[in-house]
Amino acid sequence: MKIEILGTGCAKCKALEENAKQAVAKSGKFALIEKVEDITKIMEYGVMSTPGLVIDGKVVSTGKLLSVDEIAALIS
Repeated sequence: MKIEILGTGCAKCKALEENAKQAVAKSGKFALIEKVEDITKIMEYGVMSTPGLVIDGKVVSTGKLLSVDEIAALIS
């Protein structure tokens, strides 16, 4: 599983990355977590509001900070 955090480094983007790491640890699954800060790559996903969360190439959330439990539900 590949999880991408889309954002330019704002506080919410960093918090989403940390929540994603905790959700993966909680799930017991293996996932590659990658931070995408390149605005061109972010726009290629059609994301206009950050932070964005992409799981296996599919945008699952934009513009909001998901909790650990919300992310865990998405990856289960």
